[in-house]
Amino acid sequence: MDFWPEFLASSWGKEFVAGGIGGVAGIVSGYPLDTLRIRQQHSTSGSAITVLRNIMSNGGPAALYRGMGAPLASVTFQNAIVFQTNAVLCRAFDPSATDKRPPSYKAVALGGFGTGALQSLILTPVELVKIRLQLQDLGSSNHVDLNSSRHGPMQVAKNIFKTEGYKGLYRGLTITMLRDAPSHCFYFWTYEFMREKLHPGCRETGQETLRTMLVAGGLAGVASWVCCYPLDVIKTRLQAQSKFKFQKYSGIVDCFYKSVKEEGYSVLWRGLGTAIARAFVVNGAIFSAYELSLRCLANNGGFHAENTI
Repeated sequence: MDFWPEFLASSWGKEFVAGGIGGVAGIVSGYPLDTLRIRQQHSTSGSAITVLRNIMSNGGPAALYRGMGAPLASVTFQNAIVFQTNAVLCRAFDPSATDKRPPSYKAVALGGFGTGALQSLILTPVELVKIRLQLQDLGSSNHVDLNSSRHGPMQVAKNIFKTEGYKGLYRGLTITMLRDAPSHCFYFWTYEFMREKLHPGCRETGQETLRTMLVAGGLAGVASWVCCYPLDVIKTRLQAQSKFKFQKYSGIVDCFYKSVKEEGYSVLWRGLGTAIARAFVVNGAIFSAYELSLRCLANNGGFHAENTI
């Protein structure tokens, strides 16, 4: 009965809960743009407006949220682990860091790199199911598992496990890790750097405004996507394939070669505009929710908002 009070009284508990709240805020605020990004990456032509019109005409507004159950069901745990792991690794890489002295930028970057690599183990199955659901209206495509059509996230996950086993659930693990390790390095470093530039001294005082959180978080998200976007395009195409359907790509290098050969180097940046817009909105929401939740928990629920704007 005393677990939660004791858990929330620890720094680990506060970071875990605040990270989970931030993750939920990010998913809800940015999922429609994420669906649009996935469709753009998987298509061979069409602007964001054209793809959006096709989504709306085929499935209506609800199609923009198809598959949200998969990341939403796991995002609290996933994002909580990400923020808590990053905090632990930052302190490990900079043992002199305390509540009053923030970790060095080097420690933040290294902590982010390690966090991204570790969280890929959780994220890969979730994104696999999400991508299959987001592409289910494209059932005529050779790359999409037709069994995923008209099913929810749990049924899609069961189908993948039944036909492909655990290995199928972790299709795309290598490319996910190659994407997430450097992107999280840029992600956390950019946030810490920008919040200090926008509000000097806030890394030590923790008194940055809500505007600073939103802008620094948004820019961190943009930086993390720009540095790894080509890898994300390759990941989407690989995870859209099913073992028992026609597989156009045999691996990361083959997918890169065939995609560039058939569609040019511009294919590696297809959907980037949508991804950047989503990244700014989502990560501004994530960091703001995280920081505000952390303040609230640190004040034992007595959050004061006098200086948050």
